[in-house]
Amino acid sequence: MATTDHLPFTRDIKAQQLLATSHTALLIGMVLYQQIPAQTAFAGPALLAKRLGTDLDVSMIAAMDPVALENIFRERPALHRFPGNMAKRTQGVCEFLTTDWGGDPVNLWKGADTADEVITRFTAIPGFGDYKARIYFGVLSKWFGVRPSGWQEYTPDWPTIRDVDTFDDLAELRIRKKAWKEASTG
Repeated sequence: MATTDHLPFTRDIKAQQLLATSHTALLIGMVLYQQIPAQTAFAGPALLAKRLGTDLDVSMIAAMDPVALENIFRERPALHRFPGNMAKRTQGVCEFLTTDWGGDPVNLWKGADTADEVITRFTAIPGFGDYKARIYFGVLSKWFGVRPSGWQEYTPDWPTIRDVDTFDDLAELRIRKKAWKEASTG
């Protein structure tokens, strides 16, 4: 599946390997990737799998009692700084995948002829707008070769997690992202 055996978005090597071998883990990492550092967000799927005691099964997470899932997110260390909200978002994404995409994130881009189709599918993911959809698309195009016709048009032209090649690049990404935000608002 991956063109690499790990994605360097977190320090934990097992979490890196899970991100590279499980599209569900990568998508959950993208869900968690807001208002917390990248390394925390992308370590979250491995921690969630450990707490569940199983692989990240989309249909299982979708069917879980919401309170039980929230409690798993709240265990220390919490999976996110807003564990209740992120448990709901994660479950919503899993319900969306189960109901609309056969429980497999790959189906979101599989069979799409154009990047327009892929982005339309990504922006339908609960909690994903154009910004997050393009970041997710950027990661998939770089690391997994998801490149339907017109893919370059949707590759983010701002600093994103897509630009990270080693864990140490995360510090540089924070600096570049801050400078980009200041330049675009000021």
